[in-house]
This record gives sequence, structure tokens and C-alpha cells, in this order.
Amino acid sequence: MTIQLDDQDIHKLHYDQIKQVLKDEPFASFLGMKLTKLGPGTAEAELIPDDRMLNSHGTVHGAIIFSLADYVFAAASNSYGKIAVGVTTNVNFISAGKRGETLTANAKEIKKNHKLAWYKIEVLNKKELIATMEAMVYRKNHYFVQQDE
Repeated sequence: MTIQLDDQDIHKLHYDQIKQVLKDEPFASFLGMKLTKLGPGTAEAELIPDDRMLNSHGTVHGAIIFSLADYVFAAASNSYGKIAVGVTTNVNFISAGKRGETLTANAKEIKKNHKLAWYKIEVLNKKELIATMEAMVYRKNHYFVQQDE
């Protein structure tokens, strides 16, 4: 008899492996992003933008802000060890980020079913909201963690 584990059980059972895979995401690592929290359907990460991450106005480039939001979106949606791929995002840029200030992004799962999941993401500095994102993933039938047969 095969016992079917739910998403919460898989998250708990394989937490260390899941966190390591998401922590080692190549593009996030390249930009200097740090995964600071990971829960079932949730994630938080930080980035301190440097001079290379600024736009021509001297504020943090929108692509950097988007990348930080996208990273926690990916971490939260893949936090169950099941492969989830982005389908759509909608970003609102609200305030400018500054060089050297810590930007924190957090993602929270709003709803999920067998095939889709929806997330709300916020990017903040210590004083204000920088951006928001709403996003949806397609949840594949494959896991990136080893499943016991």
C-alpha cells in the first residue's frame, strides 16, 4: 500500500533539501539575494543593491526589484518540493529603491489547487512599500526532491 503525502508533509519531510535548492538558485545568487525565510507557500529574501543595480536616475532599476519579487515567488511556489513554473505576473512599482538600503521581499500563497497557485508579493525597504506583485504558477506533476517509493 502506498501512502500519499500531502504538500505540507513533503515540505516538512524534505525541508532541508528544498531550502538548499532554492537558496542556491543561480540568478538570485549572482545578484546577491539571500533567502531568509521559507515556509509552506511562503518565502522571504533580502538584497542590498549596489551601483551596478541602479538606473540612469540613480535609483534601483525596476528589473532588480522585479527579480527580487520573482525570486521569493519562485521560492514560495516551489516550497513543497513540487516543480512550479511561473505563468503570469503583474507588478506595481510604488516607490524608488536606493543604493545600499536593504530591500526585503516576501511572498504569501493566496490559494492553490492541484495545477495552479496564486501569490501576493511585496518588496519593502525599512520605511516603505517599494513594489507589489500578483503572480500565478502552474504546478507540474514532478518533484525536485527525492520521493520515497
